[in-house]
Amino acid sequence: MDYMIGTDIGTTSTKSVLYDENGKVVEYSNIGYPMYHDVPEAAEEDPAEILNAVLQTIQKVTKSVDSKHILGISFSAAMHSLILLDESHEPISRVMTWADNRACVVLDQFKQEANFQNIYQETGTPIHPMNPLVKLYWLNHEHPAMMENACYIAGIKEYVIYKLTGEFKMDYSIANATGLFNLHTFNWNPESLKLAGVKSNQLPDLVDTDYVIDNINSDLVKELGLNSNTKIIMGASDGALSNLGVGADQVGVAAVTIGTSGAVRVMTTNPYLDPEGKLFCYYVAPHKWIVGGPVNNGGQILQWAREELLDHLPFEEINKLVDNTPAGAHGLIFNPYMSGERAPLWNSNAQSSLVGLTLSHTKADIARAVMEGIVINLNEVLNLTKKSLTANEIHATGGFAQSEVWCQILADVLGQSVTVPDSFESSCLAAAVIGWKALGKIESLDIIRKMVGTTKEFKPNAKNHEVYQKMIRLFEDVEQQMEPFYGRIAEFQSVLNGEGR
Repeated sequence: MDYMIGTDIGTTSTKSVLYDENGKVVEYSNIGYPMYHDVPEAAEEDPAEILNAVLQTIQKVTKSVDSKHILGISFSAAMHSLILLDESHEPISRVMTWADNRACVVLDQFKQEANFQNIYQETGTPIHPMNPLVKLYWLNHEHPAMMENACYIAGIKEYVIYKLTGEFKMDYSIANATGLFNLHTFNWNPESLKLAGVKSNQLPDLVDTDYVIDNINSDLVKELGLNSNTKIIMGASDGALSNLGVGADQVGVAAVTIGTSGAVRVMTTNPYLDPEGKLFCYYVAPHKWIVGGPVNNGGQILQWAREELLDHLPFEEINKLVDNTPAGAHGLIFNPYMSGERAPLWNSNAQSSLVGLTLSHTKADIARAVMEGIVINLNEVLNLTKKSLTANEIHATGGFAQSEVWCQILADVLGQSVTVPDSFESSCLAAAVIGWKALGKIESLDIIRKMVGTTKEFKPNAKNHEVYQKMIRLFEDVEQQMEPFYGRIAEFQSVLNGEGR
């Protein structure tokens, strides 16, 4: 029996899963690391801590099998990360994650200088502070000395793979999310590079998602429990792989994900660019693209509510409270924009609102309103995709899928059945399958649908769906009424926090 490791370098942790050739999980390891918020709007991580987590998780999952049968390690990673490197490819900055919002201060200036609609049409990446292109523009204007000292620029996956192999490569899928990649030419986009103030020779070489690297650092081979023939496969972005990993890899099938953040993604066979520039379009593999939108405010909002409002109740208890509370949370409307928002608003100043709160409301109502608000926001993103693309099936993935009550809320809000695969860590599984294909062990990525295994279906409750149809209209009305105040509130908070803007 041969094995493949799927390693997902996520926002809050790295996971490595050892799969056999049938897609069965043999070993699993997950190691977390902190996010640093040294100044308001910052969301950074330590590349050394992430690299250590990658090495430790791989080391752990290889212990139970003969190393000579481990054929490869294939990678998944969070999109939009950014690290500045010196001439030896060592970090001179922390990892700026997708959640880092500091570039919002130059966004208006960027839009004045750039033909941002043209940038979107060339790159498929909406213009937002999450975007490495905008982050680099901000660094050039706010921290020019750092940029002058930067010899190379990469994301976290490229840094990790360089430390493992000495090769400085970036796959098309990760590159497609940087705002620097032209999805028509499959090369770096000259207009983006000019705005970012970087040259193409500072960036990794571009390769496909099934690119194979032969040479793992010899000092690491034995330490990690590998063999000299174990290969490194580039893999793709976590979002792209998440769709593959839950079987949402066909036209008309959407994946709805809620992890730390969230997303809606629909698979297409060709690039699709939203006329309003509100949806991303990212490469997965030949003839496979994902179109959709990411939200900032997913499971981290429920985590915040648990810590600040719900007395640190275990999630099992929160699920019970929510399950015993009727749809609509007794009239509480929650707009979950606690970290600004990407899709559907694309407004980094967006603020959260809890509207309708009375003395009769309980913790259970608040917990349910939080779950409902997160889902209704994702429903807005799904409706954006449905303007031009079909989404006849909904597959759910991410940490929220472990909550049956939350999955039922999703089905009730959407008014569609929701399928939840039993298989977990969908990005790891999909990375492993790309690895198998890259090494010629399978002919097509379509085999993943057999590996996903059994599924559970959540059918919409017609009565609850009727409640949510009314709630959605209120949600949208509150959002629209609040939008003119987002910038003013952000300015006021900035002044109170001593930042100034």
